[in-house]
Amino acid sequence: MCGIVGLHLREPTLHPRLGELLAAMLGQLAERGPDSAGVAVYGDPVLTPPGRSTVSLLHVSDTTPLSEHLPDVKTIPLGQTTLVHAPVTTDTLLTAVTATLPGATVIGSGTGVAVMKGTGHPADLTRSLGLAGMTGWQGVGHTRMATESAVTPEGAHPFSVGPDQCLVHNGSFANHATIRRELRADGVVFDSENDSEVGARFVTHQLARGADLEKALRLLCERFDGFYTLLVSTADSFAVVRDAIACKPALIAETPQWVAMASEYRALAVLPGVDAARIFEPEPEEVYVWTR
Repeated sequence: MCGIVGLHLREPTLHPRLGELLAAMLGQLAERGPDSAGVAVYGDPVLTPPGRSTVSLLHVSDTTPLSEHLPDVKTIPLGQTTLVHAPVTTDTLLTAVTATLPGATVIGSGTGVAVMKGTGHPADLTRSLGLAGMTGWQGVGHTRMATESAVTPEGAHPFSVGPDQCLVHNGSFANHATIRRELRADGVVFDSENDSEVGARFVTHQLARGADLEKALRLLCERFDGFYTLLVSTADSFAVVRDAIACKPALIAETPQWVAMASEYRALAVLPGVDAARIFEPEPEEVYVWTR
């Protein structure tokens, strides 16, 4: 049992409240996943400044070697996560991180997303991050109760394995080991044994091969067995899909000001204007996509 929340803001006047609203939503689902938690925030100018690429990292104690390699790099320590950003391409920054910080694990990269996650109670994580003070136009969050793999920071969600892409997952994939082997044969590298990472790598692999987000998620439904609700975000999109049986809870709420998704209604109840929202349960294997 895990908890998923997501918020896609259509109304710019709400952007300063993204972190506040996301933290409130996540707090409602803490007992669904007390082992670990994580969030991804899109569009915060402090975390992901315009004109700079950002990489999110775990297991970083000293970024001096990176600073010596890229003098313009800036570092932001946030709980168990460290963000680094620099006025270079994402690929250039990733190459520099790999070369100078060999013990670090990359958990996110791009020009518009900051991924932050770790082990421990979700309330402690959001406080250590200062999530309530963050701004932006889109965010996703997850509270995890581990079932398929160990409780580690790498195993926490979101999984962000492509540029500005994130996936959060409630459920389990029955055939993840088979698909992991197939992806590894195609050269895909994994950071954990988490079944959710297999889903994230699969989606990124399909996007890299030219599929759009809707097509990538339809292919996932065709290839993966198991029970799942997925929320996937990109640099301009927000998507939800459930398996054919749809036994994992999910609700979507939509207003002219925002679109939100959560595992339970109480996480939606904290949002402004929810009383006037169109609220519905997503249909099995139906892909719902909203684009900025």
